[in-house]
Amino acid sequence: MEPAHAAAPTLPPLGDHLASPRLRSAMLVQQEALYAAREFLRGEGFTELLPPLIGPVTDPGGRGAKALDVDYYGQTYKLMTSAILYKQASLRGFPRLFYIAPNVRVEPPETAGTGRHLVEFHQIDVEIADATREEAQTVAAGLLTRVAEHVWTAVPEVLRELGRDEADFAELRSGKFDACTHEEAVARLAALGHAQSPHAEIDWEAERILSLDAGHPFFVNDYPKGSRGFYDREDPGRPGVLRNFDLIAHGGYGELVSGSEREADYATIVTRMRESGENPAKYAWYLDVARRGLSPSAGFGMGLQRLVRFLTGLDALWQVSAYPKLPGVITP
Repeated sequence: MEPAHAAAPTLPPLGDHLASPRLRSAMLVQQEALYAAREFLRGEGFTELLPPLIGPVTDPGGRGAKALDVDYYGQTYKLMTSAILYKQASLRGFPRLFYIAPNVRVEPPETAGTGRHLVEFHQIDVEIADATREEAQTVAAGLLTRVAEHVWTAVPEVLRELGRDEADFAELRSGKFDACTHEEAVARLAALGHAQSPHAEIDWEAERILSLDAGHPFFVNDYPKGSRGFYDREDPGRPGVLRNFDLIAHGGYGELVSGSEREADYATIVTRMRESGENPAKYAWYLDVARRGLSPSAGFGMGLQRLVRFLTGLDALWQVSAYPKLPGVITP
């Protein structure tokens, strides 16, 4: 597994990559993972929508990732970095919805060697009206458990050929998940010799350290305000603390899921936009929806390629993508 900030790998020619037995195995696992995800979510009463690809704004993102512009009949539109704003807007008609959403994020070139970043990727994107963080976490845990159970039932020989051991998933398949707060994660990292800012996202190396130190997946709750987007809801009883979470996989695979309760109050959203340096005027369509009344909600995005990498045990996301685009690397 690549350490954080390793040099960018040299990718094989695309034709060789597409013909490799390793990619074929990964795609068989991905196919079963998607089947199980859709089956699980539909069984939980969710409706699948097809997400938008472009819009006047997109998720402002973080960690240095940028959105790509497209010329849309003379207007500058953005390729979706995530469809979070559209998920919220859709709740009035679809109170339990999900996307298998393609996203494009121009990640910093130094992330090419982390094994955990691609410019093009997909998310299993879920949103639930009138839900709490805990309810969203229950769905995320159930989804991951169901997917792991299904792939080990459907394609066990493929996973074993890739070097995976069924015993490594025993606790996950039994539904065992731990949780800690961001503050507790920072303290745990200090004890492990890694300095992590208490005011920022858990950095990539810290995620890897926490992941290697764990025996099964765990939630990290309560990120500090300012470390995430304006749409993550601030805890009304604890100013400066967000009602959000990440789900970290064990074994060094890092974050699989990011989620949160969402801000739904119009005035609070405008304030949070200004606090995070965003110009509310750019978000006119979204704020018009918010002014008319957004549903309170919670939701999450589960990275599909990160999920398949975790299931297959391969070293890097490019190995589980048919058409990989590494940050800073020009490829077809």
